Amino acid sequence: MSEPQHTGEDGPAEVPVDVAGLVDTLERIAGEARAMPLSSSVMVNRGELLALLRQLRDVLPEELAHARWLVREQDGLLEHARVDAEQIIAEARAEHDRLVSEQQVVRSAQDEAERIVDAAHGTARQMRLEAEDYVDAKLANFEVVLNKTLTAVERGRERLRGRLDVDDLAEPDGDSLDDLDQV
Repeated sequence: MSEPQHTGEDGPAEVPVDVAGLVDTLERIAGEARAMPLSSSVMVNRGELLALLRQLRDVLPEELAHARWLVREQDGLLEHARVDAEQIIAEARAEHDRLVSEQQVVRSAQDEAERIVDAAHGTARQMRLEAEDYVDAKLANFEVVLNKTLTAVERGRERLRGRLDVDDLAEPDGDSLDDLDQV
C-alpha cells in the first residue's frame, strides 16, 4: 500500500509512518482545511483522511507489539537478574561455608558473604528498577501518542457532528419547496 500524500502550497509531502507523525499530519490537515462559508465546519479530503487513518490503524499494532516486546524484555531482564542474584548468593554461601570451616577466618567470611549477598540484592534491585523505568517511559510515550490520536479523532467527530447539525438547520421544518409552491 503506498503512502498517501498531502498536496499543499509546498507540493507533495511524504506522510511519516510513525503514530506521532500520522497524528501530526491529521492535525495539520484539519488545521489547514478550507472553512465552509458561514459555518465552523471545514472541508477535508475524505480519501486523504481515510488513507491516513488506515495507516494509523496499520501502525498501532506495531506500536502495541513493541510495547509488549518491552514488557517481555523487562521480564527477561528481571529473570536474568534473579538468576544472577541466586548464583551470586549460592557462590557466597559456598564461600561462606568453606571459610566457616576454618576457625581463624570465620568472622571475615561471614562479613564477606553478607556483603556479596547485599551487593547481589542491590544489583538485582537496580536492574529491576532500570528496566521498569525504561518500560514505564516507553508506555508513557505510547499513552501520549494514543491520547493525541484519540483527541484528533474526537475533534474530527465533533466537526463532523457540527457539519451535520448545520445541514439539519438548513432544512425548513420538514416542508419542501414543492409544498410551498402549492400554497
